[in-house]
Amino acid sequence: MALSRWGTEAEARDLGEGIRGLLRDVLGVTAEGGLHFDPAAVAASPSRLADPDLSALAAIVGEGNLSTADAQRLPRARGKSTPDLLSWRLRPEVDCPDAVVAPRDDDEVAALLAWCGREGVAMVPFGGGTSVVGGLTPDAGGHRAVISVDLAHFDSLESIDPESGEAVLGAGLSGPRAEELLAGHGFSLGHFPQSFPYATLGGYAMTRSSGQASAGYGRFDEMVRGLTVVTPIGVIEAGRAPASAAGPDLRQWLLGSEGAFGVCTRVRLRIHPVPETVRHEAFRFPDFATGAAALRAVEQQGAGPTVIRLSDEAETAVNLATATEAIGERAEGVGTEGAGTGGESGGGEAGGCLCLALFEGTPEHTGSRHAETRAVLLAHGGVSLGAGPAEAWEHGRFGAPVLRDALLDNGALVETLETATDWSNLPALRDAVAAALTTSLEASGTPALVMCHISHVYPTGASLYFTVVAGQRGEDPVAQWMQAKRAASEAIVATGGTITHHHAVGVDHRPYLEAEIGEVGVRMLRAVKHAVDPEGVCNPGTLIP
Repeated sequence: MALSRWGTEAEARDLGEGIRGLLRDVLGVTAEGGLHFDPAAVAASPSRLADPDLSALAAIVGEGNLSTADAQRLPRARGKSTPDLLSWRLRPEVDCPDAVVAPRDDDEVAALLAWCGREGVAMVPFGGGTSVVGGLTPDAGGHRAVISVDLAHFDSLESIDPESGEAVLGAGLSGPRAEELLAGHGFSLGHFPQSFPYATLGGYAMTRSSGQASAGYGRFDEMVRGLTVVTPIGVIEAGRAPASAAGPDLRQWLLGSEGAFGVCTRVRLRIHPVPETVRHEAFRFPDFATGAAALRAVEQQGAGPTVIRLSDEAETAVNLATATEAIGERAEGVGTEGAGTGGESGGGEAGGCLCLALFEGTPEHTGSRHAETRAVLLAHGGVSLGAGPAEAWEHGRFGAPVLRDALLDNGALVETLETATDWSNLPALRDAVAAALTTSLEASGTPALVMCHISHVYPTGASLYFTVVAGQRGEDPVAQWMQAKRAASEAIVATGGTITHHHAVGVDHRPYLEAEIGEVGVRMLRAVKHAVDPEGVCNPGTLIP
């Protein structure tokens, strides 16, 4: 991926004149006032590792798996949040990891951790580099240096058990490559987060990712049957039987730990046969409350769609507007979760809230689940829009964040955040977060468009995914956004939501974790951290309050 972009330079897309005019007229921003990335201005921090350090590291992983070149260190210095991408434009002097190492097996990972503990050097695991919460920022944590441990060599399908429906895969495998390898045996994992083109299986596990098809296949942590984590004091293989009463489930200590306890090198996952058929349908509801009630009924009755999501009135108004430049596609690019839902197929009244549903499986299974879900949605006030909008969303769902890059270049401030709560608390949480974001951004001198959709559903509640578009104001739009994010985070805590549903804790959410898990929970995390990482070398500054 490009340094200052979500995707590659080849994926970059320009904004049409219509959207440029909208940015100018509504937000008061233009390309001339936007921040632009100057590669020539980038200056990587010098490596703090001496020749003896580099010789010791090379002895562990081999000369060809060690680098201090800026071209290797810079991409591992920042993630892909809006503050990260803006920082490439605003702060081109970059604090980089002091070296990049790529171990080839668990023994080399263990040797690296032992060396780090002896030599006072921190380490940060690296997969696809898509963190949007500061989870891979190379913080030395008081140590004399920090290295990036790249898991690129852990890239194989190690075994597959068709009878049990399980496979063991390397933690460094990207989502597309994992699907390719499994498809060769007739299977699929079915985990498709917005970061799918780049993120790795280890990253999914260590952040408790929740893919867009979670309604059908579950969150990633539900797919994990076992995982291997190399800690500074040894290797832990967590998860043995399909279910167990052998004390607390140690997988849950490791899932979501973001490298704070060690390095995940492989995962054993539940898999399923490649779907034979896919069905799509979209619906319009008169308002968000009616649509949310319909989604709740679908989930609580167990109708079983693979994907189901609902955009609020603001997001629907953007995505369903029809213009010569297909504003639905443009709107799809404003967030990292894929807020856009594509243009309406077949006409119809604008307004209301758009619901998308997708079904995968055998012809018989998709047919029955589609019919049951459709009946529930129609009974709760939905109006069918046909398959078109859902097909358009599926077609463009992974390309959405690329347009964020163009919006940032044109002076817009674009970012996302997410939370979750019980169904009964959903309206209050949505209102509180939207108000906090709007108030904060308007105080900085810009109008704000706050859009929201339900992206994941559960019998007892759902997630809310917010996409925010405003104008960059002042000399430091990073600080402008962080003030708005702080207001939203405080609103989430005060209104009883989780501080993160699937983006993980990282650095950004760490100040709010104690409010969610309590003092005893924090003490438990710290105790485990001290037990398995006594020198504190594993991803300092992340997760642990």
